[in-house]
Amino acid sequence: MTLFECEIDQEVKVISVEGIRKIRKRLIDMGITTNTKLKIIRKAPLGDPIEIKLRGYSLSLRMDDAKKIKVEKV
Repeated sequence: MTLFECEIDQEVKVISVEGIRKIRKRLIDMGITTNTKLKIIRKAPLGDPIEIKLRGYSLSLRMDDAKKIKVEKV
């Protein structure tokens, strides 16, 4: 499943980051790497953006970026 499909308060682990190289690099630079655990904090009413917590900090992602992050439930 993708990060965008996750529910609020769900904890997941990153399996892969997809998309073109430029987008993958930006997401990896933000700390979203394979095996990173993160938690969905909240979603905007239309699902864009979503707020996640990982590595001790919060981060907001656009819906398009969240759809490029493959995750599994922890």
